[in-house]
Amino acid sequence: MKTRLAILGVGRWGTHLVRNFLAHPQAEVVAIADPFSDNLEAIQNKFSLDPQSILLTSNWKVVKQEVDLDAVVIVTPASTHYDLIKDALQLGYHVLAEKPLTLDPGECLELTRLAQQQQRQLMIDHTYLFNSVVNQGKVTVEERKLGKLLYGYASRTHLGPIRQDVDALWDLAIHDISIFNHWLGEYPERVQAQGQVWLQGDRPTALSPDGLGDMVWVTLYYPSGFQATIHLCWCNPDKQRRLCVVGSEGTLIFDEMLSDEPLVLQQGYVQQEGEKFIPQGQQKQVIPVEKAEPLKEVCDRFLDSVRTNTACEFSSGIVATKLVQILTCLSDSLQENGTVITISE
Repeated sequence: MKTRLAILGVGRWGTHLVRNFLAHPQAEVVAIADPFSDNLEAIQNKFSLDPQSILLTSNWKVVKQEVDLDAVVIVTPASTHYDLIKDALQLGYHVLAEKPLTLDPGECLELTRLAQQQQRQLMIDHTYLFNSVVNQGKVTVEERKLGKLLYGYASRTHLGPIRQDVDALWDLAIHDISIFNHWLGEYPERVQAQGQVWLQGDRPTALSPDGLGDMVWVTLYYPSGFQATIHLCWCNPDKQRRLCVVGSEGTLIFDEMLSDEPLVLQQGYVQQEGEKFIPQGQQKQVIPVEKAEPLKEVCDRFLDSVRTNTACEFSSGIVATKLVQILTCLSDSLQENGTVITISE
């Protein structure tokens, strides 16, 4: 039996989810809702949707009243997530939500517990954790090919789009933080952030009272002693999507901009000879990775979770809550000019 889905929000990312679920043999898209008529018209034309078989509406309330559902896919601004997800769970629907789960860790925890009480699945679209390159990277780290893990660094920069609801921290950092956590198998215990506001100092929010930051430096301190630094900026024409983990015997490099070799193990170490330290064993190894669309894997896993009513451990409400808690502490550090913040248990 197919899972009957409603998709809320068909902007850029929502359109990709519509494409995947329409093509999936285990899914039946029965409703699409978006408050913007242009988005609804565009999605109808793009996929030649028949409004007699798929409800197209601007209102979630209409969806609830007129169609029978098993699950809801929520691809709306994060500020709307709490109310929509809570409503869907209380109605007995499974939920797939775009990241972040909400903008408040307390709300995230409440929704996670509600899903457990309702015996429904709450899964968050942390797409990178379904990326075959990221998963092969985790295998490589776990095989101890890097030696003792020392530190990590990442860059996520581009020239637009510029968000007007959250800053660059909340827009971009969750990707690299989730990858570091996934590869290391641990969460940071302390965090630090410093940044600059250039474009929207006149747009304060609860999370960014001094305006929306355009550039942020993030530092994550892990219980093992590992330390990671992340550079985030949406005003940089030098587009970068690069994350590295450095060990005593090599560095694992994930570079999305290199489509032919996105995952590389750069081996090498230093050996002391007298008072000198000499580089040894330098060798580049391109790690083969099977190509697959990560978002398709997200959809596959969500439908499987609905069918079996079992959680996806690495993209659950618990994981999402922890990530939002980390981001909240980073926002606190930004507001306190780079104070190191300890993340409470």
